[in-house]
Amino acid sequence: LTVAASPASAAGDPGFTIEDPRITESSGLAASRAHPGVYWTHNDQDEPRVFAVDSRTGKTVATVTLRGVGTPRDMEAISVGPDGRVYVGDIGDNLNGSWSHVWIYAFPEPESLQDTTVNATQYTVKYANGPRDAEAMMVHPKTGRVYIASKKRDGGALYEGPETLTASGVNTFRRIADVPWVTDGAFSPDGKELVLRSYFSARGYQWRNGGLGSDHQVQAPFQGQSESVSFSADGGALMFGTEGERSEVERVGLDRGEGGSSSKTRSSAAGGGGDTEERSALTYGVLVLAAGAALVLGFKRLMRRG
Repeated sequence: LTVAASPASAAGDPGFTIEDPRITESSGLAASRAHPGVYWTHNDQDEPRVFAVDSRTGKTVATVTLRGVGTPRDMEAISVGPDGRVYVGDIGDNLNGSWSHVWIYAFPEPESLQDTTVNATQYTVKYANGPRDAEAMMVHPKTGRVYIASKKRDGGALYEGPETLTASGVNTFRRIADVPWVTDGAFSPDGKELVLRSYFSARGYQWRNGGLGSDHQVQAPFQGQSESVSFSADGGALMFGTEGERSEVERVGLDRGEGGSSSKTRSSAAGGGGDTEERSALTYGVLVLAAGAALVLGFKRLMRRG
């Protein structure tokens, strides 16, 4: 079983460059369900707005401003649910758990693509074991349940939200599994696989009975600031995004073999011992480069807030 990069001319959504000069910190990426070939993205430090970008041209085809929510602190993730709503995770916490709560915003995916203002619902989120920094939020495409993966230098955790989010109270997310350092994640359209990416790698997990099953290596491109990942709407590719002006979204086509997995190699269980040599070889570089990236980003964001 292999994962191979597909050329832009291949069937399905191509890789693209985000052309909009307003999008300089693309932190999340999600394939539209209503508009083939379109991807939702957003800046992390911004007003409450998201952008619809056409993968064929890289141009923004709609800017959606969210009404009825507070001032975002650090929007890090975006996902489209089976209820036809776009979910935005204002879940970043660069001060290592200083916020007592974070937020998720949700709004109906527009039927037509044009600049508009929509009424959005704001959900208050807390973690059962205290505040966490996080950059990955995923909505399961079949059950609609929301999951968040926290980020720590020595690894993070996967958190499960309530069966149904409520806007009238606090939504408590509970830890269900350990995961590596994660900057974003995405469910496959059929809901059978969860892919989590970090700065230097990505792993796929079989999704079984509401939790992680066996895991496998997934090919991911090396990007300057590896921020986001989304399955294409048809499930035939992974789209990897990064920050920066005119940032690139790179397509990695999935050569799916037996069982529909996008795997390259396998381990016996989630977080298990597969790919041991690869993990060991990457560990030192990951820690050093991730620490450097964290220092740069932290300084930049502190200066901006100041």
